Amino acid sequence: MAFILPDLPYAKDAFGDILSVETLDFHHGKHQNAYVVKVNELIAADPALQGKSLVELIKSAKGGLFNQVGQIWNHTFFWQSLSPAKTVPTGELLRLINEAFGSVETLIAALKAEAISHFASGWVALILNNEKLQVTSYHDADTPVAHKGHVPLLILDVWEHAYYIDYRSMRPAYAERLLNEAINWDFAALNLDGEGASRADQAG
Repeated sequence: MAFILPDLPYAKDAFGDILSVETLDFHHGKHQNAYVVKVNELIAADPALQGKSLVELIKSAKGGLFNQVGQIWNHTFFWQSLSPAKTVPTGELLRLINEAFGSVETLIAALKAEAISHFASGWVALILNNEKLQVTSYHDADTPVAHKGHVPLLILDVWEHAYYIDYRSMRPAYAERLLNEAINWDFAALNLDGEGASRADQAG
């Protein structure tokens, strides 16, 4: 079975000027879709790859195939990490944030600093590692799914195509808006169950 481009979990105009319809048209409809098309071409040409889920391929693939499947998973998880309605951390997630960072504001500052300092293309993530929250980043198409012990809670795209239409070269402004106004903290809290990888997976 071929992989598909998952639908966005909200309307393209849901974010107002935080993320424009044009950005979502290009980022989701063209960039992510290009990874889906390429993966399906690679899998069709190699029977040994057929029948494996997206997560299974991420954990076993190398080179070009890894880049394509990693990007499908990362983008799918990224869209779910965003919310057009402002949310706030509560419950167990808030407890873990306070334990690891002291406050939500300090965590957001750490995520923003990671986004700004990350060189070139990649992804900034909040993960659970050894039952403690950690801010980290991954280069290019790398993904928490490929790293043992990295339980993904939320992820932020810092590839230039994620923000150039709306923010031009101002990655700090993009990170500031998303982190303060558009993070789906309810989704992050859900992923404390350790099943986050499955929420952006697809069957082979």
